[in-house]
Formats: sequence, C-alpha cells, structure tokens
Amino acid sequence: NAADLIYSKIPPPDPSAEDRAFNAAMKYVASHGVTGIHHMGNFGDLEVFRRNKSGMTARIYAATPLNQWSALKTFIEKNGRGDSLLHWGMLKGFMDGSLGSHTAAMFDDFTDKPGDKGFSINPLDSMAQWIKDADQAGLHIAVHAIGDKAISDLIDQFKSVQMANGQKDRRWRIEHTQHPLTSDIQRMADLQIIASMQPYHAIDDGCWAEKVLGSERIKTTYAFASLLKAGVKLAFGSDWFVAPPVPMLGIYAAVTRQTLDGKNPGGWVPEEKISVDEAMSAYTSGAAYASFDDHQLGSIKPGYLADLVMLDMDLRQVAPDSIKQVKVAWTMMGGRMRYNGE
Repeated sequence: NAADLIYSKIPPPDPSAEDRAFNAAMKYVASHGVTGIHHMGNFGDLEVFRRNKSGMTARIYAATPLNQWSALKTFIEKNGRGDSLLHWGMLKGFMDGSLGSHTAAMFDDFTDKPGDKGFSINPLDSMAQWIKDADQAGLHIAVHAIGDKAISDLIDQFKSVQMANGQKDRRWRIEHTQHPLTSDIQRMADLQIIASMQPYHAIDDGCWAEKVLGSERIKTTYAFASLLKAGVKLAFGSDWFVAPPVPMLGIYAAVTRQTLDGKNPGGWVPEEKISVDEAMSAYTSGAAYASFDDHQLGSIKPGYLADLVMLDMDLRQVAPDSIKQVKVAWTMMGGRMRYNGE
C-alpha cells in the first residue's frame, strides 16, 4: 500500500519502451517453453498486449485489479472478452502481504516476532463486497492469500458469495495458497477453489520459513500433496518477476523440494513432494482449467490448439535432481515454431 504513494507520482512509461520490454519478455519465456501466461496486472498492461498482439509468442489471460471490477465490466461490454490468443475477464485482489516481510495475515504470532500476526491489506468488508459484486457481474476472481488467516477469511467470503449468488462454474483461484490450515484444504476442495501456486517459492522460502512459522505450521506450507489428496485442483506458475518463469525449475521444486541453500537434500517438508506427472499436469491441464481454457489447451488431443514443447530429455526418466538441467529444444504455439533452440 505504501508503494502506491510512489507509483502514483511516476510518469506513465513510454509506449515504445513498453513494447520493447514486451517483445523481450515474449522471446525469453518462449525459450523456456512457456506458451501461456496468466498476467496479473492492470488496464495499462492490457493495452500493451492488445497493440502487440501480432507479436505474441505465448497466449495471455490478462487480469485487472479487483477493486476496478466495474471498469472491467464496462470494458467487456464494449470490447468483448478477447479470443484464444489474448483474453481477459479475470480480476486480481489481495488479502494480505508476504511471509518474508511479516505482512502475511496469520491466526497466531510469527515465531520470530511475538505480538505480530501480520495484517490484511484491504478491509475484509471491502473485499467481500468487491467479490460479491464482481461475481454477480460474471467476472472471474483470483485473490492473493498467503497467511493461514488470509486464506481462511477468503474461503469464508467465497462461501458467502456462493450462498448469496447461487451455484455456477466460478473457478475461484487463491493465488499462492502458501500456508493453509489442514481444515481449510478440505474447504477449498468442497468449494472447488483452485490453488494457483508457484513451486519455486517453496525451495526459496524453505531456507528461512521455519524460523518465522515454527515447526508445526510449516507442515502445511506449500502443501502440494495434501491439496491434491483432498481433491483441490492445482495450477502452477512462476510469479515472475519474483521468481523465474522457467517451468523446469518449478517442476524440479515440486518434485524434490530441495531448498536453494542445499540444506535439505531429502526435501523440505518432504511429505508434500509430488510426482513429475502431477507437477506437469499442474503446469498444463491445471493452468488451462484455471483460465477456462481446458476445452482447447492443456492436453494433446484432436481439436486442441497446437501448443507444444519439446525437451532434450524425458522428465519421467531423468533423476529428480537433474530436472532443473533439462533444456527446451523447441517451443510451438498455435502450430507455429516460436523458439527452436537458438
């Protein structure tokens, strides 16, 4: 919230600089086998994508801020929802901050900061009203929630909205879902809430998170296996620029949970490791489901769009420790080669 005081004073970026950045990003992610992006941004970002659509090497599902839901509703009434290459209709909100800054909203004090439980970024009543109104408008809702209290409060709000607005295919997303209570994992499954997660964070946070949360709370940190066992759908991504947009690193992280400091060779909270197939599914079919694209993306089937990636090794055959060394040989999007190893 404090950063907004600065951002509001920064002059608008030069369009040519935005276009150069966009084209550089497209080339970079194509080289790592990325054919689809769920972009959490604003209306300015959406305009960059629209004017550069002809140069896109990856499909984009563009989100705009939750508190601007009425502006998105008006935008859709005027412009529709886009197409298979670029579409919109998702809103991104924030319940809390992050674990590292001690701004994640927790039920109990941080282990290393007695008396501090973090906090909610937005008032809970405001979040509840935005979610209810946006849902009534037929918009897709994704909300950042990291702490156990933030996740629990958000599930309460989703359940309340479902009771008020009735049943429909919402595909609600909790972005990050980092530290859920065991009881809330089952509630996510019951409400068919998607856990939109970034596995690389687990091997980064695992270097220091236990001193912040303690030995008990980390047991459900980045609970990939527990979420899948409960029936929660996983959608994996990167959180770029916070973490690298490299699926091989994410798959490696989910399968091994070996922290970046090398101190957990057997995996940090190893009970939450998942298989290569489960991790790949979260990056493909799971991500497609999370953007309402599962009728055309995320699987290799007749009639589906030809978004394909060839690797130089079979992820199912290499040792788990070697997954992060697997390279992308080529990337195809829409039946056209977007990266060929050069």
